[in-house]
Amino acid sequence: MGWMAAAPYVVGAIGVASIAQQRASGKYNAAVQNRNALVAEQKIETLENQLTLDLASFNKKFVQLEGSTKVATAKSGAVIGSGTAKNIEMANLYEAEIERDIMKYNAEIGKSQALEQANFYRIQSNIEKQKSRFAQIQTVASVGSTLLTMKGY
Repeated sequence: MGWMAAAPYVVGAIGVASIAQQRASGKYNAAVQNRNALVAEQKIETLENQLTLDLASFNKKFVQLEGSTKVATAKSGAVIGSGTAKNIEMANLYEAEIERDIMKYNAEIGKSQALEQANFYRIQSNIEKQKSRFAQIQTVASVGSTLLTMKGY
């Protein structure tokens, strides 16, 4: 009958160990989700930097295009700043502005998606914490129920 006297303590110790493990597991899983959120937020900064780089590169190429177009126009003997040459220059400026707007728009879409992903990970972190708490409550209830139903107590 000696082990029967120790049984409630064993059940209690196992319950305490389970609760501690569930708490640790919940904290770990929440930390993983929070880390994922930080990575997603860092992607926003990366996209901003990429946009700056892309725009600078595009502007450099556009200046080169404008220069080569003016040289070709001058070589052909056409007057720069009038007629067809002017129409080509205006069309190129218009297209360049559209390209810049598209780059900015795509960067904004990417940043919005990264922010949404970060928010999703933060929600997942909270869910992991709640799952851990619920598991702990279940363990407490189970241990309490077991202790109450043990024969002789």
